[in-house]
Amino acid sequence: MEVSLLNLKNENSKFVRACHGQNDRWYLMCFLAYFPKSYATQEDVFLGTLTVRETLTYSAQLRLPNTLTKKEMDNIVEDTIHKMGLQDCADRVIGNWHLRGISGGEKRRLSVGVEILTQPHVLFLDEPTSGLDSASAFFVIQVLRNIAHDERIVVCSIHHPSSDVFNLFDDLYLLSGGETVYFGDAQHAVKFFADAGFPCPTRRNPPDHFLGCINSDFDKIIAILTQTRKHFEMMPLSSGSSTNLTTTEIKARLVERYKASDDARNARKKIQEFALIEENCSKSNTSKPGWLEQLRTLTRRSSLNICRDIGYYWLRIVFYILVSLSAGSFFFNMGTSNSAILLRGKFNGFIYGLMIVLSIGGLPFFTEEIKVFRRERFGGHYGEAVFVLSNFLSSLPFVAAISIGSGTILYYMVNLHRGLSHYCYLCINLLCCIAVAETCMLIVTVLVPNLLMAIGASAGLAVLVMMPTGIFRRPLDLPRFFWYYPMYYISYVAWAVEIN
Repeated sequence: MEVSLLNLKNENSKFVRACHGQNDRWYLMCFLAYFPKSYATQEDVFLGTLTVRETLTYSAQLRLPNTLTKKEMDNIVEDTIHKMGLQDCADRVIGNWHLRGISGGEKRRLSVGVEILTQPHVLFLDEPTSGLDSASAFFVIQVLRNIAHDERIVVCSIHHPSSDVFNLFDDLYLLSGGETVYFGDAQHAVKFFADAGFPCPTRRNPPDHFLGCINSDFDKIIAILTQTRKHFEMMPLSSGSSTNLTTTEIKARLVERYKASDDARNARKKIQEFALIEENCSKSNTSKPGWLEQLRTLTRRSSLNICRDIGYYWLRIVFYILVSLSAGSFFFNMGTSNSAILLRGKFNGFIYGLMIVLSIGGLPFFTEEIKVFRRERFGGHYGEAVFVLSNFLSSLPFVAAISIGSGTILYYMVNLHRGLSHYCYLCINLLCCIAVAETCMLIVTVLVPNLLMAIGASAGLAVLVMMPTGIFRRPLDLPRFFWYYPMYYISYVAWAVEIN
């Protein structure tokens, strides 16, 4: 059972009423498809290293028309900050694993702010008060009410609202098992239940009473208590009523009463009127930023996130240097003589194996970026190709720093072949190998949504690409099926070891 409350309209704005027949549904779908709309998910997913203002600014640059000037775009961002009541935390970071950020209520308002940047006619929200305390929930719903009274349509699902939050709603859409129990004025709902024979007790919160009447879970609870033969004084579902009706029977009565009510007839009539709205409206033709502009914006945002998050690359750079120093001391002054050939093979396996393993350390940070990408991709902000390319470009300087730093340490400590060309060859080989390993980790993150499973899958992939490299067994001696064809040819570590 789900109860949905819809924060709708003032006397000047329009709203989609409940629909029952196939024709009504068609009219409703035409109306929703025509007008610009946005959807705010239940989860508040952001890059924690960015501030509130930076998050809104980057979102505006990705979505607002490219005809707007920078000043006009900044004014829209500032106006959104004021509408959402985020002035006090506008320059604070959102927060992540090592940075303390804004509160849960502020994050929820930021989610709404990101969606209203494009001034949509219809705004959908999935449980905007979930996980918030009473004060934060009241603030969020008050903000949504202000948006609804600004010629917008705001539709949100909400479970178990307090009386203060319930009083902010203009209209109520009550659902149970996919059936419309009531749709109409929120304050008139109490009278509707009373006329149906289920009045709300004087000191009881109306939403609690509605849930008690139509939520089948209460029947299960009563049955369990009856089976345990314990005597509890149960609160009646209706005021002054000792009825033994189940919630299923109560819901059936309410549904039938609503279908025969004036509210239902007015709803059907209103939906059909919306089919005529398209004739009097002109659809917006404003264009989004171009592909290159989105690429620049995403690259700047990703670079800023990487620079501020010490665990993304900074900490791993330290680990790469420590591993290089350890390997350099272990294979110190190995030389290039014929007697060192076997030792050089072990050196290659040691180095490239550890480079792959250290790439697994980026999985938690890739996961956070993928969550943000999925939310924005769901909203149609940009495509997959732009995200992948921007991620590669923003991480390339750090991968290059790792390759040059590690390559320099290993080149001089191990005493490899002298010459600038040999030194550059080693660094470029490391750069390509680490870049491919990072890309593989990103692919694993996309395919395996759970972080712990992604770490296990990445470790298995690292072992799989290491085995046919020629370090453990000569390529010609590998079994032809699978290990030689195709693993030996698709293993990037095998190519790195072979050309080193």
